[in-house]
Parts: sequence; structure tokens; C-alpha cells
Amino acid sequence: MTVKMKLENVSKIFGKRPKKIIPLIEKGKSKSEILEKTGHTVGVYNASMEIMEGETFVIMGLSGSGKSTLIRCLNMLNRPTAGAIYVDGENIVEYNAQQLKNYRQNKIAMVFQHFGLFSHRTVLGNIEYGLEVRGLEKEKRREIAQKHLEVVGLKGYEDKYPDELSGGMQQRVGIARALANDPDILLMDEPFSALDPLIRREMQLELLDIQNRLKKTIIFITHDVNEAFKIGDRVAVMKDGFVEQIGTPEEILEQPANEYISEFIKDIDRSKILQAEHIMVKPFGLVSLKDGLNVAVKVMRENGISSAFVVDRERKLQGLVTIDGAIEGLKQKKTLQEVLDLDVNTVEPAEYVQDIIPKALESKYPIVVVDEERHIKGIILRVHVLASLISENGNGDENGAEDEETVSV
Repeated sequence: MTVKMKLENVSKIFGKRPKKIIPLIEKGKSKSEILEKTGHTVGVYNASMEIMEGETFVIMGLSGSGKSTLIRCLNMLNRPTAGAIYVDGENIVEYNAQQLKNYRQNKIAMVFQHFGLFSHRTVLGNIEYGLEVRGLEKEKRREIAQKHLEVVGLKGYEDKYPDELSGGMQQRVGIARALANDPDILLMDEPFSALDPLIRREMQLELLDIQNRLKKTIIFITHDVNEAFKIGDRVAVMKDGFVEQIGTPEEILEQPANEYISEFIKDIDRSKILQAEHIMVKPFGLVSLKDGLNVAVKVMRENGISSAFVVDRERKLQGLVTIDGAIEGLKQKKTLQEVLDLDVNTVEPAEYVQDIIPKALESKYPIVVVDEERHIKGIILRVHVLASLISENGNGDENGAEDEETVSV
């Protein structure tokens, strides 16, 4: 993957003489000690990270952790006290006024927590505002604004005003306004925290859908660990201005860097974060449709299983055959196709465990993880679903541990 943004030892200290505070931090003085003794506030200290093109990178932390200070360094609303920020290989900290203006207008956009919409402008007028500032002609900016209105699912609301919309709809307008400038990088500073829980969940799913289509580089700020792990491809956890750990949600769940991270994630709802691809195991003992019933019986006996999934030549799922069905089919001289059980529970790799639980409880056989073309990617036993909710590392048994269900692979 291509590095879109790189931070090297970025620090931001607020006060009259911020550079003089750095030696105190290096000596181990805490944020509270520095504030008490010097009147300076350590916003961020020595933050280094790489953000890849097209990923959703979440910066997470409690109030006062430095996450919002850091994101404002990325568009230079906060000028770093020290360090460098490279975007496409250029250090934006060294930009002059004109370069910075171009950067903000063309390469980066921000979505705020409290929407920031103009009450006197219509929905379409709000979305096209940035394009208007850039001097685009009316017809062109209206065309672009309309396109992004539809991207966020607000077609038909063009002439409404912000006070006629719900909070979730207002935030959709904010996202559309940011996207209208076609930025490479989208900064989102706790954009959903002011929304009701149900609307917030809807907006999280909407953002995932938009990102799946547009592939922007998104840097998302939140204090909610469940939100961070649901949205983020990778997550940086901050505390008192320091970056404590960076990793994928699974890496942080499996290998917390220190006690603070362990405490931070201990109450996380794993079912809302872990997906099918995280708990599935590789299938074995698959039977090809061309092999016939004798081969199916042989495969099941060799693997000590009482059923097996059947695929075609392209490894696409066709159904399931049981040992009893295969033996009875041989007696009646039927084909494998004729004895197939087509009622197989399937899920996509990105489906969340919380949505898989009902299927796992109802299904007699394992759940099959398939892609859009029904290629088999893995299988999930009921025990994998339950283990993912209580396991310290959040993974199902790699060996495919059995429970009371029939194990079919």
C-alpha cells in the first residue's frame, strides 16, 4: 500500500514558549506537572505514524488525550511545535500561505462534530459552498453537489434547510459538503458523537458504505472504542498526548501494548467489532460436484465427519451432502447433485458477529463464509461464535474445536 500521510515526531504544546517544554517531557514530567509548573499544555508529544492511501485510520482516546489536537495539526489549524507531516512526500509544516491554501482547498477536507451548516442556505447550497469559494461556475458546482447529495442518500432534499433535517441528515450534508471538493484526505472529528445511538449506528454503516465506494483516505477521531474498532482499518490509541499503540482492531484486541490499553478495551462489545473473516477457519474435506457420491463418502470417512460442503470446479458453493444422504443415494443410484441439501447458511466475510449469532444458534451445520460469487472463504462453527465473545484474544479455535453440532467442512 502507498503511504499517503506520514507523521514524524509531531509535538504540539500550547503556551508562550512551547519549545522550552520539550526537555521537561523528555525528563518524564507528566502533562499535569508541566501545566502546574509552567502553565503550558502538552497537546501531543512525539507522535509518529504512517497512514495508507485509501484506509480508514482512527485516532481514539478519552477527553484530553490529544486526539483532536493532533487531527488539527493535519490540516495545519494547529501548527506543530516540532516534527514533520508529509503528505504525498511533501512536508506541509514547511508550506507557505499559498501552498497551505491550495492544500486545504484541493487535498484535504474536514467534517465537524456539530455539522457547521449554514442555516440560511439550502442543503444543496451548503454542499456546494466550498466549490463556490473556489470559483466554480454555478452550473458545474450544482452538478457536483447533486452527485454527492445522492452519494449520502439525500436525493429529494435539495431545497430543504438544515433546521428541517434530523441530526443524522444534517451530518450527511456535512459529509457531502466535504466530499464535494473531491479531497484525497477526509478528516472527521467525532462526527457522530452528537447523534442519538440509533442514528449514530446508521451513520457508521453509511460511512462504511461510502468508503467502500469512494476509497478515500479517512482519518476519524472518536472517544468510543466500539466505534473505533468497527470503523477503523487501523487504530491509534492516545493518552495524555502520547500515542500508546497503533494496530488493526484485531491486533490491539490480541496484543494490547500495556495495562492502559488492556483496561481501555476490556469492556468492548466484540460482537460489534469482530467479523466473519476474523473467526472463520479454513475449510477442509470439500467435495467437488464432479467427484460423485463414492468420493463424497470416502472424503467424509477419511476426515471423520458426517457431512461435507460441495463445490463446483470454480470452488463455488453448491450445497451440502450428509453421510446418510450419500449412502442412501448410492443405494438408489442417485447422483451427488440429486442428494444435495441446498439450504446452507452463508455469510459474507465482512458480516459482524452480532448478526451471525442468530444464524449460528439456529443452524444444524456450520455457517459458510462466501464472497459475492459464492466462492468458499471459510467456515464458522457455533463454538467459534461463542468463543469470539469470551476469548481473551477474540479468535475462534484455529483447530476448529467441535461442540455438540455436527462438524461439516
